[in-house]
Amino acid sequence: MAATGIISEGPEGIILESVLEGYAEYYSADLAEKVVRGQTENILKGRCNGGRGTFGYTLDSERKFHIDPLTSPSVLGSFTKYTEGSTMKEIRDWMNENGIKNPVGGEFTYNSVEHMLKNRRYIGELQFRDVVVPDAILPIVPLDPFDHVQDTIAKHKKAPARRK
Repeated sequence: MAATGIISEGPEGIILESVLEGYAEYYSADLAEKVVRGQTENILKGRCNGGRGTFGYTLDSERKFHIDPLTSPSVLGSFTKYTEGSTMKEIRDWMNENGIKNPVGGEFTYNSVEHMLKNRRYIGELQFRDVVVPDAILPIVPLDPFDHVQDTIAKHKKAPARRK
């Protein structure tokens, strides 16, 4: 069924329907390519592609990342605590006890802390698909502590019985 008009039942209707369907498919594929191109350009320019934003950063009117002076110390503190041996649950509890809210204004969860500790934006790196732009934004966490946290997370993942 065409929303814009009536297509006749005869042979000319068959060809018209094929043309309309082909054009719609072309338009969809072309639009998808343009969206991906735009999102890739955003990453190359250090802009946010959408979503809730990243805890520790603010976005300006051009959707560029800037370090948030209110929440960025909590990000660095979380990395420091994890480096010193705190668990993700202890970091979550510390954040919630101190009234620190996640990007949508709620309490931190185990998963949000884990996502924060694995997020490469905190070392200034932006990624979209296979495009990775190092130093695209100002880092909150230095590279050495970030790498140490990643190694510790990987080590703990291989030792699931450590809690017991």
